[in-house]
This record gives sequence, C-alpha cells and structure tokens, in this order.
Amino acid sequence: MKILFDTNVLLDILLNRDPFVAQARSLMQVIDTGKIIAYVTATTLTDIFYIVRKHTKSYERAHQAITTVLMLMIVCTVDRRIVEVALASDCKDFEDAIQVACAISHGVDAIVSRDLGLVQSPIPILSPQELCNQV
Repeated sequence: MKILFDTNVLLDILLNRDPFVAQARSLMQVIDTGKIIAYVTATTLTDIFYIVRKHTKSYERAHQAITTVLMLMIVCTVDRRIVEVALASDCKDFEDAIQVACAISHGVDAIVSRDLGLVQSPIPILSPQELCNQV
C-alpha cells in the first residue's frame, strides 16, 4: 500500500506528541514491515525541519528528524508541474494542494493525516487510526 504522510502525522512521532504518538509509531512499524510504502513531499521536509528546530531549539534534532524521515520514506519532488497542478486545483490551502498533486503524481493509495478536512481530494484521506485498521 502506497501512502503519502501529512506533516502532522510525522511531527507526532518526531516530537513525541501525546496523545497521537502511539498511532504514529504503529504506522512507522508497519512501514518497517514493508506493508506500507511511505511517501513524503519535499515541502513537508522543510516544514518538519523548521518546526522541529523551533520546538526543540536544536539544529541537531531537526537534522536528525529529516535523516529519520529520509531513511523511511520516498521523497516526492515538488517541481513546476506539481506547483501548476496545485494552483489549478480548487483547493484554498496551497500546502494541501501540493500534497494532493504529489499523491496523484506518484499513484499513492491514500494520504494519512489527522486533518481529515484536508481538502476535496480524488485520493482518499485516512486518519492514522483508519490506516492502522487497514494494514
């Protein structure tokens, strides 16, 4: 199953955010088994670095967060074509539109997010719990 991970799910595990970290950890374990092929957008990586560094006040923690994600996930390139698809969408949240455009481009089966109102998307959007129940 090919899954694009939204920023909030990754931050849950990287910042050990209760009460969400347990489900995020479960998903990471499923990635390790190969049942999930995990994707992340390049723009999500910049967001993660910024947020982890700001939250922890540590460049090293932010660097390690990105290194961890890179070990587990395929990075979706955000290029001109992706940006144009996102801009042409009806989505008012540009970050969400980028994620959906990347998900479509890579043929993922779903996007996992705690923000279920993410966007009107042709790709199913699942909560971490819903995804855990499916794998």
